[in-house]
Amino acid sequence: MMTEQQKGIGYSALSYFIWGLLPIYWKWLDNISSDQILAQRVFWAFIFMLIVLSVTGRREEFKAQLRVLRKEPKRAVPLAVASLLISGNWYIYIWAVNSGHLIEASMGYYINPLVSVLLGLAVLRERLSSLQWCAFALAGAGVLVMTLNLGQFPWVALSLALSFGLYGLAKKLTRMDSIVGLTFETLFVMPFALGYLVYLLVKGTLSVGESVAVSLPLIIGSGAVTAIPLLLFAMGAQRISLTLIGFLQYLAPTISLILGVFLYKENFTDTHLAAFTCIWLSLAVFTWSKTRRTSVKKNNVNSARSH
Repeated sequence: MMTEQQKGIGYSALSYFIWGLLPIYWKWLDNISSDQILAQRVFWAFIFMLIVLSVTGRREEFKAQLRVLRKEPKRAVPLAVASLLISGNWYIYIWAVNSGHLIEASMGYYINPLVSVLLGLAVLRERLSSLQWCAFALAGAGVLVMTLNLGQFPWVALSLALSFGLYGLAKKLTRMDSIVGLTFETLFVMPFALGYLVYLLVKGTLSVGESVAVSLPLIIGSGAVTAIPLLLFAMGAQRISLTLIGFLQYLAPTISLILGVFLYKENFTDTHLAAFTCIWLSLAVFTWSKTRRTSVKKNNVNSARSH
């Protein structure tokens, strides 16, 4: 039987694996503008979540939560903030991938775990051991190497890191079922997305790409590829610490960078190698630290039982 923490690690790791592969998906839609992709993504994600509510039998729970939010509007604030943060993150990422900034976007998600760690320390009062501080320093060194290599202010990377780091915090503070919560998140921004799509349709500038037979299924499918990793992320975030979430997030940018180098033929320099070395060393130290701490706890529990 898996523990809740093990389930949380599994859910989170799978969500980051999917996110790491998403650049391929957005590249298939690079003949459509980023703002239209975002609007379509939000709309179809909401439709997908309505289907999930029906399939999982959560419609009554959603309606009950809706009545609660109507009576206590303040409880909707964290959900609304999370919705705006993730929508902004989606737009920046789609634009970056389809504008030839995949490496900088990947760097943003390397910085993001540092933001998550800092938020965990400052807001949630989570603690790091001395080994984990060492891992944090190594990861910071790797990110610094990548940042200096750009030779310019990495606004894409920093925007992605801050928006998703704050989104993770908002999800951590939101006490709501992951499926119902994500439905509300998409609900908050869906009217704006739908309104924008209708405006483009009336204006005659709504695009579905060069081939409707290819692009339309991808556009509709964007709802599923958006919602599924977010659901996995929410399920993971409820079970593990924000600090651990922060370090698991290195999986997605690593996959994206591999895609950038081997699929999209971007240069992999000595600087990238140095950064990767620092980052993977930090992961090794952090993982070993968590394993050792768990082992010590088990030994203490077994020792207490034997007495």
